[in-house]
Amino acid sequence: MALQFESSQVIDRPIEKVFHFYAVEHVRNHPRWDSDIELWLDNDAPLAVGTVIRRRNKRGGKVVEGTMKVTEYETNRVLAMEIHDGPAVMYGRTTFEVLNKNQTRLTTIIDIPWMEENADKTFLNSRLERAAQIRKQLIESET
Repeated sequence: MALQFESSQVIDRPIEKVFHFYAVEHVRNHPRWDSDIELWLDNDAPLAVGTVIRRRNKRGGKVVEGTMKVTEYETNRVLAMEIHDGPAVMYGRTTFEVLNKNQTRLTTIIDIPWMEENADKTFLNSRLERAAQIRKQLIESET
């Protein structure tokens, strides 16, 4: 069975602002909460199902080229992607939930089918939590 990570946090901003920062401006903002990643698009079209984002991952001293293909996109509800990090494939899905007019729950689930379910998650969990805290600070301070 695949290895799965889940991270959920409350952002003290309305859902429209959280979705815009996270999903609409994903290519610009993702590298800000994960400095090992570079992202770019081949055109200026807005993200939609089928959009392919180019990526470069610089973790561990190696540079790995890949893509992120948008597989689900629903305004203020969900952004999902199929991620190709070199030959490795992962799936990420982030949902947005209104808690009240000024709070949004952002939940990300990452499935890594090529890793065993009982693999050590410590390193990846710490990276996800660190990125989530940076993302929360950015959203709350800039929107």
